[in-house]
Amino acid sequence: MSKATVTRTPAITSVQAPDGTRIGYRQIGTGPGLVLVHGAMMASKNFETLADLLAADFTVYVPDRRGRGMSGPFGPNYGIRTEIDDLAALLEETGAHYVFGLSAGATVALHAARALPQITKLALYDAPLADAEGKSPLGWLDRFEHEMNYGKTATAFVTVLKGTGDIGGVAKLPRVMLTPVIALMLRLNKGTEDDPSMRDLLPTVRYDVGMVESVVADKDFSGLRCDTLLLGGETSIGYLQDASQTLEKLLPDVRRVTLPGVGHMAALNDEKPELVAAELRSFFR
Repeated sequence: MSKATVTRTPAITSVQAPDGTRIGYRQIGTGPGLVLVHGAMMASKNFETLADLLAADFTVYVPDRRGRGMSGPFGPNYGIRTEIDDLAALLEETGAHYVFGLSAGATVALHAARALPQITKLALYDAPLADAEGKSPLGWLDRFEHEMNYGKTATAFVTVLKGTGDIGGVAKLPRVMLTPVIALMLRLNKGTEDDPSMRDLLPTVRYDVGMVESVVADKDFSGLRCDTLLLGGETSIGYLQDASQTLEKLLPDVRRVTLPGVGHMAALNDEKPELVAAELRSFFR
């Protein structure tokens, strides 16, 4: 467990996306505006501690990306453009110019920064990217889809965990050990509107993976004009570490930091958000 604790209560409000969809978000703190964009199988609640740690220096905005919690549905034409439009609406509403994204949220933030000049500083944690041969890191998608189609939610969860999990972490345990534990967790985890359950979030992975898949081979970031910080964990899965190294070569104004002893989920409440907050505070301030 992280030693960090939440000391402030965020305000909860919303903005309307261009297609009319409600995007709910949490707001906390004072200072320059900073938006935190969560990844797959997550919601704004997962960044509660990180936002609290940053609230003394920034006004922090944490949206539920559409299809989750306080926000409206994905809609029929969902894709990276939808995500960019949702983030643009939030930036316009709040006047924020700084953005941090984790995993699939880092994909959103990266492509939004290329399209939206109002983003002046960008921080990415473990943004997925195709390898040098253009091979996608999302080879586990077919298995995930099969398991979801047959209602095997626990095994589908394990497939996501093994596809994105940390080196040497719980994802390395055999499926036969992981699956019953995950099944019990899914039964016990009860969600609310502002804190959706893992069972509610699991189906959204399809949308995130589809969105990432559509742009994962895109490596033309010559149009990016903002300072960028690349963060990652020392124990993050190999393809995410490789992607960070690739982005370091592609982006014009960039610095890369690998956090020791942590992995892909370091920014989340019960992991090590204080380590991520320290880097974000230094970069954005």
